Amino acid sequence: MSWVTVARYSLPFEAHMARARLDSEGIESMVVDEHTIGMQWLFSDAMGGVRLQVDEALEDRARAILDEDRSDLVDESLAPGQASRDCGDIPPLSRLADTRRRKGFFLAFLFWFIGS
Repeated sequence: MSWVTVARYSLPFEAHMARARLDSEGIESMVVDEHTIGMQWLFSDAMGGVRLQVDEALEDRARAILDEDRSDLVDESLAPGQASRDCGDIPPLSRLADTRRRKGFFLAFLFWFIGS
């Protein structure tokens, strides 16, 4: 079995959410580098984040599942007459991590560290 990376995340819990989604579809997957980043989260962007990997033969199917927009299921899960949940836009799991804020924090930390 040859493993390939189908998605990268900044935080381990994001990768585990995506892994649970793949597992629910019968696709075996594994989360890589979660412990390294859990111990030293500043390395996340430098290492390419926490990686979600699947068997190479299932790569296209896994990517398609992660790219699905399932936000419409939130309203379907409500009981009749129950007020709608306003969750805003729920992105697909493949684009869950927004690393822009983390990169800004890392740069600010780096400049502070160099200046002191």
